[in-house]
Amino acid sequence: MRYKHVKNAGIDLSALAVGTWAIGGQKWGDVNEKDSIKAIRAMIDEGVNLVDTAPVYGNGHSEEVVGKALEDGYRDKVFLATKFSISNDENGAIINNGSYENAIRECDDSLRRLKTDHIDIYIMHWPDPGTPVEETMRALDDLKKSGKIRYVGVSNFNRELIEAAQKVVRIDFLQPPYSMVEESQKNLLMWCEEQGIGTMTYGSLGAGILTGAVRELPDWEENDFRYTFYDYFRDPKFSRIMELLTVLDQIALARQKPLAQIAINWSTQKSYVSTAICGVRDPQQAWENCSTFDWELTADEMGIIDEAVKRLISCDQKIV
Repeated sequence: MRYKHVKNAGIDLSALAVGTWAIGGQKWGDVNEKDSIKAIRAMIDEGVNLVDTAPVYGNGHSEEVVGKALEDGYRDKVFLATKFSISNDENGAIINNGSYENAIRECDDSLRRLKTDHIDIYIMHWPDPGTPVEETMRALDDLKKSGKIRYVGVSNFNRELIEAAQKVVRIDFLQPPYSMVEESQKNLLMWCEEQGIGTMTYGSLGAGILTGAVRELPDWEENDFRYTFYDYFRDPKFSRIMELLTVLDQIALARQKPLAQIAINWSTQKSYVSTAICGVRDPQQAWENCSTFDWELTADEMGIIDEAVKRLISCDQKIV
């Protein structure tokens, strides 16, 4: 396992983090809880020291599974990250609440579900247009002073919001999307590196499309979250990604490595990515992800991929 130092927090994080969205079960089909626990522990046994979750993942179920997985001494081996502000109402609609009171309440609820006395990295999941960011950050500052959280993070924030938040409390982490098919946050990631802010990127495999599992335009229902949340599975983006995969296929064949490992290595070999969050549902998947770090892409291979990404994908993205 490779590790990177995060300046503001003063800690070393594994280049790979355990992602637990799918473990929540919601929108991901049937998930076996015992396999999920084994998968989390397998990644920790391989040197992963960051577990990322959120209450909105399965309406608290993901946090509960993580809490069970971190029993028997595993809690002391990891930095535990969870989030707040996003939840579902009784009809499944998204609620965004960044108020002071809600941040405090959600923290206490997460501590209970996770069976822990503190959260290492507490992250505002999405900006709340209805609440001044200063109010939310004041809650995080108070939680930090109380010992319930150690480090403050934000997700899906732009630079302006981060700078506003920093006037109230130090921001230690940003969690943005980043992958070969999503480079819109590249400049922000580079700025965070300059500021000493750690970056925990999500979507490293592009909702699975960078594994090569989908090679034909899928005929999914329009309410399938992969169809509605991402544009990867719709043309013209889909066709361009398929062309990118032909470039990756050549490297995969030459190196005898799976596409997923190429995608993970490409992200984590960027200096401005502290750690890449990858979902895991069973021990086999955990071992495959962790074996990514038994090798590295060469500078030439990185250059070939960078050129293809620039030509096919990021040419149409607004880089912030």
